[in-house]
Amino acid sequence: MEVAAPVSTIQESEEVGNQSGGLIAVLLPTYCEAENIGNLIREIQELNLNILITVVDDSSPDDTLRIVRSLQNRFSNIYSISRRRKLGLGTAIVAGFRFFLSLDQPPDYIITMDSDYSHNPNDIVKLVDCARNGVDLVIGSRYVEGGEMMNWPFKRRLISRGANIVAALVTGKKTKDCTSGFRCYSRGFVERVLPSLHSTTYEIQIETVRQAKLNQFKIKEIPITFVDRKKGKSKLSKDEIIAFITYIAKSFLTTFGHRQKSRKSIG
Repeated sequence: MEVAAPVSTIQESEEVGNQSGGLIAVLLPTYCEAENIGNLIREIQELNLNILITVVDDSSPDDTLRIVRSLQNRFSNIYSISRRRKLGLGTAIVAGFRFFLSLDQPPDYIITMDSDYSHNPNDIVKLVDCARNGVDLVIGSRYVEGGEMMNWPFKRRLISRGANIVAALVTGKKTKDCTSGFRCYSRGFVERVLPSLHSTTYEIQIETVRQAKLNQFKIKEIPITFVDRKKGKSKLSKDEIIAFITYIAKSFLTTFGHRQKSRKSIG
């Protein structure tokens, strides 16, 4: 794994954001996002926040990493982590968490989001504002009042709804959108649960909700509008779907087993 620091830590850089308030880290896992990543980073830079951006790229064969590194020449707050092959969303998020906590000044909050404009970068402000009110895990939710999805076919909506119903049973939380990837984590939450995160792909979203319950962290959902990607193609592979289903099944059996033991002990 190769970590590239901003070239602009040495060279003269452009101004970035408002430097007041706590440090906010934005984690952007990427694979073939050359059509989106440059504009997305520029829009994040325009937010009125003290922001650090880190891109975790799984050796995209397109120009994704080249674009990110060209922006590192201009901005002093962009890091990139390049991995040798496609290793999955879960491992990308864990790698980002570890990197942020290794910094001399770890961020107070960590945002995770898609790099394909499914998530509106302007909503980062809403997530951070909520977290600053004592919430450890803020989820940008499609399924609470005010949340919605745009341009998603019926089949994907049905799968998403089904996955969230099962996820709620697994986590034991009344969270309506356990699979949303647009989130804000407090540093305390990440420090506590990081050793317990073992997901490789999309099941990381459910695993973190489950860890929040086990460790009694506060969760809140706020409404967002999820927009299906406009550029590029979805990269959800068969292996990732299988890993997600396997995690759900194992977690459900574990949770069910614990509940049965609890009932027997009470009886």
